[in-house]
Amino acid sequence: MKTQPNQRAVILGQYIIENKATVRAAAKKFGISKSTVHKDVSERLPKVNPALHAQVKDILEINKQERHIRGGMATKLKYMELAERRAKAGNK
Repeated sequence: MKTQPNQRAVILGQYIIENKATVRAAAKKFGISKSTVHKDVSERLPKVNPALHAQVKDILEINKQERHIRGGMATKLKYMELAERRAKAGNK
């Protein structure tokens, strides 16, 4: 993503709002680091577009509150898939 940092901050903010995306998801979508996304939406965006920043901040706060739930679900899925593979290997 080759744009000016302030433009990039607005684009990232809009993407996060439209998709209720996490910082990690936005970074992956645009091919940049999580640190860059975080810096853009937390430091640059308030200076460029304070209203957009307020909306992004709300979404990121929700994501932060749900983070432990997502981690637990990821771990659960990991072990369910592992159990399935072991069961299939045992049937052969």
